[in-house]
Amino acid sequence: MRKQEYSIAIPASLDAELLKFLIRHDEEELLFALWVPSRGRRRLTALVNKLIYPIVGDRQRHGNVSFNPAYFERVCKIAATEGSGIAFLHSHPGPGWQGMSADDIRAEQKIMGAVAGLTDLPLLGMTVGSDGTWSARMWEHVEGKNYERIWCHSVRSVGEALRINFNDDILPKPEYREVYKRTYTVWGESNHANLARLRVGIVGLGSVGSIVAETLARMGLQRFTLIDFDTVLPHNLDRLLGATEEDIGKLKVLIAERQIRNSATAAKVDINAVSYSIAEEKGYNAALDCDVLFSCVDRPRARYILNHFAYAHLIPVIDGGIEVRFKHGKFSGVDWQLQTVAPGRPCLACIKAFDPGDVTTEIEGKLDDPSYLKGLSQDHRFKRNENVFPFSANLASLEVLQFVALATNIAGITDFGIQRYRYPPGILEADVERICQPDCDMRALIAQGDKLFNLKGKDRNAEITRSNLNKV
Repeated sequence: MRKQEYSIAIPASLDAELLKFLIRHDEEELLFALWVPSRGRRRLTALVNKLIYPIVGDRQRHGNVSFNPAYFERVCKIAATEGSGIAFLHSHPGPGWQGMSADDIRAEQKIMGAVAGLTDLPLLGMTVGSDGTWSARMWEHVEGKNYERIWCHSVRSVGEALRINFNDDILPKPEYREVYKRTYTVWGESNHANLARLRVGIVGLGSVGSIVAETLARMGLQRFTLIDFDTVLPHNLDRLLGATEEDIGKLKVLIAERQIRNSATAAKVDINAVSYSIAEEKGYNAALDCDVLFSCVDRPRARYILNHFAYAHLIPVIDGGIEVRFKHGKFSGVDWQLQTVAPGRPCLACIKAFDPGDVTTEIEGKLDDPSYLKGLSQDHRFKRNENVFPFSANLASLEVLQFVALATNIAGITDFGIQRYRYPPGILEADVERICQPDCDMRALIAQGDKLFNLKGKDRNAEITRSNLNKV
């Protein structure tokens, strides 16, 4: 069993508030905040979602800055009322990922027991440097009065851009290799180091997902989570990268894992291959370990869950889909659309990437019921699944470019908006003005995790597929 990772995620709007308040040229500053847990299979992420600013009399200045008991007591009352964890944040005068002074350690040790007893969650300590770089640790209860300080792997600010600060001692920058020569030239060394260390999840390892996996492996990414319960069928072979006739009947995630290992330019890769649906507990929790998710699915329920992850769990989702058109039984055209969803961007429901009514239909099992499908018209959306490799390759390429923009701000762009390629006539359209509907509930869910509800459940199609696989 691998040791659990620890991470922090903050909505970009809240991050901007924190930097403005905490970073001062003349002195250090502090404040408390609240957080809720996002628990994956391997990682605990603290989702910081509310700031509790100090008022007059809440802190003292004596070279450093310290808080008074009344401030901490007020924070405890709010945390108890809201059922949230407590974070203590302060600034340091130097740049980069910060260590802790003796005073820092004493300040956090003074309150860690009370926080754990009140919230049943570890105290989260965060420090921001003068350049806006965050560092973070959690104080986990061991036994009795003993607590262990555990440094976090990373701190992420999530919005229109993904700003991430890594703990280089835990996730060191990749060493230069000659295979990175061209990559360094284009992205730059710093951007390559950030991209390489992200844990990227690919949900759906069919035609688009398999090409995304290959592309990221050749770019030097090191950490992958692959989620798909399905197996290779003969009609997949014209589109599934790396698959051969000998792979018919094998799990798609295992084909993708093999392909990543064969193509990876990183010295070492960490691959978590999960043969479950994103709706099932093991698939759901595996996705929560990721920093970014690629949505390469063709079912509404998966998109519904991924939309929830993008806002409630602060995991940006890069989503795409292909719609082939026929007229009088002959191919007449094709569209493929892609978009990145996260706080500050329109959600998948509001841009109609899925229909909520279709989610219910799928949960009820009707999409896998031959009698139900037989009653639908031949051109119904539930029956349209035509696709060919060139369509998938183009969509996968565009999705990866949106990922790079999100995580690097290369060439000054983080958000391409909603992109749609139309063939014919062969043009790429972009919509950067779209926003969520006024009644969209995603805003209220930002950084709430599964505190209000979760979307885990059974997936009958996945269960049948695994059962058949076990019989072989």
